[in-house]
Amino acid sequence: MEPGKTLSQLRKGVLEYCVLSLLRDGPRYGTELLGALADTGALATSQGTVYPLLSRLRREALVTTDWSESQNGPPRRYYTLTEEGHAALADFAGVWADFTDAVDRLITPDMTSDRRRQ
Repeated sequence: MEPGKTLSQLRKGVLEYCVLSLLRDGPRYGTELLGALADTGALATSQGTVYPLLSRLRREALVTTDWSESQNGPPRRYYTLTEEGHAALADFAGVWADFTDAVDRLITPDMTSDRRRQ
């Protein structure tokens, strides 16, 4: 698998939860979410990915939306995490550490050989 495709597949698997994480501390609008994802480097993505994701999260009742007037242009749609969204994020966070630890043990040669010696 080519490196760009690997990153794309990893991003696709966690993007939903990264967006939920960005909403944990309060409402944000789409462009703001795109900027925060871009700031991470590895999670940079396009409007064509984020806006359909936000629509799906809304349909699944993980986020709600509210329109708010903007001082710099047209009104903005703000996304807010629901109780269900908080629960989904907590569930993901609960499995993420174990998941990444398991993957690290398998792909890191030193960790794999250390485990075999034990």
